Amino acid sequence: MVPELLLCLGLGCAGALSPTCLSAQFRRPGDYILGGLFPFGKDTLNLSMRVEPTPVVCDRLNMDGLIWALGMKFAVDEINNSTSLLPGVTLGYDIYDSCFEPLVALQASLMFLTRNDTTGTGILCDSTDCQPRVTAVIGPHKSDLSLVTAKLFSTFFIPQVSYAASSEKLSNSELFPSFYRTLPGDKNVVEAVVQLLNRFGWNWIATVASDDEYGQGAQELFLSTAASNNICIAFEGIIPTDVTEPSDKKQLEEVINLINRTKVNIVVLFAYTLSAQALMEQAIKMGLSKKVWIGSQAWMLSGLPTSIPNIQSIGTVLGFVTKTGTVPGFQKYVADLFTSVQQDEFCQQSRELNQLMSTNVLDLQCQECDNISLGDISFLLSITQVQPVHMAVYSVAYALHRALGCTSKACPKTPIRSWQLLYYMDALPFEVNGQSYRFDQSHSTNTGYKLILWSWKNGILTYLPVGDYKESLHIEEPQIQFHTPDQKAPTSECFRHCKPGQIRRVKGFNLCCYDCTDCAENTFWNSPDSSTCTPCLQQQWAPPQSTQCYERRERFLFWDEPLTIALLVLMSITILLTCLTALLLLRNLQTPLVQAAGAERSLFALLCLALLSLSCCLYVGKPSDTHCAMQEVVHALCLNGCFSTFFIKTLEITLLTEFPSYAPSLLRWVTHRRSWLLVALCLLVQGLLCLCHLYLGPAYLGPDYKSLPTEVLLVCSTKSWAAYALLHSLNGCLALLCFLGTFMVQTLGKKYNLARGITFAILIYFVVWIFFVAIFATLGTVLRPVSQIATILIISLGILVTNYAPKCYIILFKPEMNTVDCFQNSIQEEPEEDSANKQ
Repeated sequence: MVPELLLCLGLGCAGALSPTCLSAQFRRPGDYILGGLFPFGKDTLNLSMRVEPTPVVCDRLNMDGLIWALGMKFAVDEINNSTSLLPGVTLGYDIYDSCFEPLVALQASLMFLTRNDTTGTGILCDSTDCQPRVTAVIGPHKSDLSLVTAKLFSTFFIPQVSYAASSEKLSNSELFPSFYRTLPGDKNVVEAVVQLLNRFGWNWIATVASDDEYGQGAQELFLSTAASNNICIAFEGIIPTDVTEPSDKKQLEEVINLINRTKVNIVVLFAYTLSAQALMEQAIKMGLSKKVWIGSQAWMLSGLPTSIPNIQSIGTVLGFVTKTGTVPGFQKYVADLFTSVQQDEFCQQSRELNQLMSTNVLDLQCQECDNISLGDISFLLSITQVQPVHMAVYSVAYALHRALGCTSKACPKTPIRSWQLLYYMDALPFEVNGQSYRFDQSHSTNTGYKLILWSWKNGILTYLPVGDYKESLHIEEPQIQFHTPDQKAPTSECFRHCKPGQIRRVKGFNLCCYDCTDCAENTFWNSPDSSTCTPCLQQQWAPPQSTQCYERRERFLFWDEPLTIALLVLMSITILLTCLTALLLLRNLQTPLVQAAGAERSLFALLCLALLSLSCCLYVGKPSDTHCAMQEVVHALCLNGCFSTFFIKTLEITLLTEFPSYAPSLLRWVTHRRSWLLVALCLLVQGLLCLCHLYLGPAYLGPDYKSLPTEVLLVCSTKSWAAYALLHSLNGCLALLCFLGTFMVQTLGKKYNLARGITFAILIYFVVWIFFVAIFATLGTVLRPVSQIATILIISLGILVTNYAPKCYIILFKPEMNTVDCFQNSIQEEPEEDSANKQ
């Protein structure tokens, strides 16, 4: 009762007075200096306007930050007055505004790194010998700020103890070896929140977080923990950073609208005070129905949300705050301080002490504190948690006490390096107000949590303890009066009514909430109780969100398709041209040109070309295994019959050009009737290759269910590419020999070159086959038989145009060239001298 009485007395004499010198109380000289980072300001003034590296200034005094800073000052003064802790040693402090902005905290942190009476950081010196301005740093409060400063201070192994940063990332002592905190990490509070939800059976909730490291990190932890505890997340929201921007304000409105549309009764809020204040103000403004809000100490004990007009209409507010005790003597200390800062003599002494500190510092102390009275902070003074700050200062003091080798009566004032404190902070406990504490492996302390309720009575807010948590949750449920008419806990469960063709898909691997998901293609909805879609049979198909399967229609190259008709017309034209060519050669069979071209063998080649073109009909209509096997066999045999006549003519040309001395004795084997023996031999070998192909791996009918969504594609598939290559190997060899034997042959004078027609015909064959193999191997649709038909017709027309069209032209329009002189011994190999002269 005494502190409260003294506080009231202080209020009586401290209200509404002229400006004080409170801003001069945050720097004091000492044998060892502690740096402090506290959020005096809320908003940055010139952050977006900076074009030069000038200091960032903050505005709007944050009362919580002021109280925390006073807590550090109190702890240092208490230690300096102690006879057992650091006896004979004076601790100093240098406290700066960290605002809520990492850049502001970084400016002060860089100043802490400077060496005494200099502005140089001494980065280039041996880090084991360097001693910066401060021995250790207390703060900052936000995880965002701590992540930035911890990287900096850990580089130089300067102890940093935060009193409010709870991000799990900071638990990594390997990345942040000199970072400590006097509170648990977010993992602990998340587990507490999940146990609270499970206790009341709330499994359909929304979660909202501030757009910063603390909010998003805690929300991410919560989502993973909730998923493993059968808690369904109806909505995940983010509170924008600057709600004064139109786009951010619209985003905040959308968050409220989504909370309303999901019809959840529970909202879990991970945010700092400013973000929580913005969310609740917007919720009240938009008339959001009452909810149960579950929070953490990042905003639960702040005066900002509770100062919102009509805040009682928000619903029930429950939250976990670190279980801390009171700091004896703190409120009396603050009351006395506010009395002293109004006295000129005290202020003069404070300014003289400040002048003993280095003057090369940033002007980042609490400039607005001089206009604050004790009455402005009286309410927060009784609820703001100061003990974490108190513990932070004492943890450094005990480490320094042990590092200096102090006794209970005196301490040697020997130089000490900041990094030397880390061993004692890791290994040994420290004591605060008779209670022992110790940093765990993650450099945190875990004193447990209190579950508190915002309890309103006659418009006055009371933080009512209704439970506690350390490893398990204990709740005094009768003390919790909810906003519902019967003051009992509201229900928050989820369900969905799915349409036919949809199944319930468990959301987040939970058992309570479902999303309605359309059955995918080729699956169907079997019954209302189905939790999975049933696949259709292979010969069936189904559209998305289907309740049944349908039989696939067969797809192949139909006779009445426009493309088929066009190909058949082209086939008919090719056959007609082949027949007309054969008829023309037959009528002029005894002429020198036809005799030189092979006479009856030319007619046989044209017959094979006609049959080859006619074989296109095998590729149209519904295929079968027999059709598929016949396609390649007929193609190979017909082409072989044509190429065997080309081969005989090539042998004749080769004998005349390359081996003229042997020509008289060998020509009879490639001319007249004996040449048919070679034709028969080629056909016999090709027939044997066809039998091997049919034995090793003939083409077969392979239904394709994947290429078309609603049809089954009936195409001939190649069983063995080796057998396919074997089937066409003889024709390929004959074509290659024909090309090699004819492409260098020249005519004498103006005589007709019989070899040139064979050369171009074979060249077209090779070019078409190169493209065909590439296309045929990749096509899987109905165009595959189209490519085969097109290949056959192009080869047939190519042979007709290149080899037979010139002969027809001479017969019809140049009869004067159809003489014995033009075709008897009319070919020879081009002499090398002539070739050289041409070049």
